[in-house]
Amino acid sequence: MTGQKTGTFIVIEGSDGSGKGTQFALIGDRLKERGYDVATYDFPQYDQESSYFVREYLNGNYGGADELGAYTPSLFFALDRFQASQSIKKDLAAGKIVLSNRFIGANLAHQGQKIHDDKERTKYYDWLYDLEFNILGIPKPDLNIVLLVPAEIAQKLVDQKAARNYTDKKRDIHEADLNHLQRAVAAYEKLCEQFPDTFQPIEGTMNEALLPIPEVTERIWEKITQRL
Repeated sequence: MTGQKTGTFIVIEGSDGSGKGTQFALIGDRLKERGYDVATYDFPQYDQESSYFVREYLNGNYGGADELGAYTPSLFFALDRFQASQSIKKDLAAGKIVLSNRFIGANLAHQGQKIHDDKERTKYYDWLYDLEFNILGIPKPDLNIVLLVPAEIAQKLVDQKAARNYTDKKRDIHEADLNHLQRAVAAYEKLCEQFPDTFQPIEGTMNEALLPIPEVTERIWEKITQRL
């Protein structure tokens, strides 16, 4: 059991290159400006030992993205979230807004898209929910905002990122695989259809062009204020 929460747990989700980091920072700043007590988290926690297996996996040291299937990599990411779970619980119990850049939705999309059969994918979702929220006792987000950007555009944005401390490559094994990114975007769309109360989409493009960053921020803010 995760225990009673008094705060609100909000996650910014989306595929690689969708603008999550930018919107995460902007929304965090706005919440603080409006007087909310905010605690922020960024996953995976690349600077923590808990992300060791995540870093090894994304660097391709265990093979390609599909070689381990969906379940084994999900353990890597889940344990990294478990490492932060006690801190998140304390923040929620204190009535804070917890804002996270990625959470379980990233596993559901990036790993779940490896399972092509709908029934088998749903079994994976059930397994992951049980693992994280029941067995590990990780807090469950109240709202997941999902930024949707076509994979072809997102992959180009990935190449504009600054160097990351978990890899010396321009793209990790997820980012380098356009098919993976395309399937992940589709998986995020399905999550929003399957779980509309907790996964809500925000389109990041119009007519194959990126929307202005402030416009996306306003769309996210409208969703969030409905939960506060």
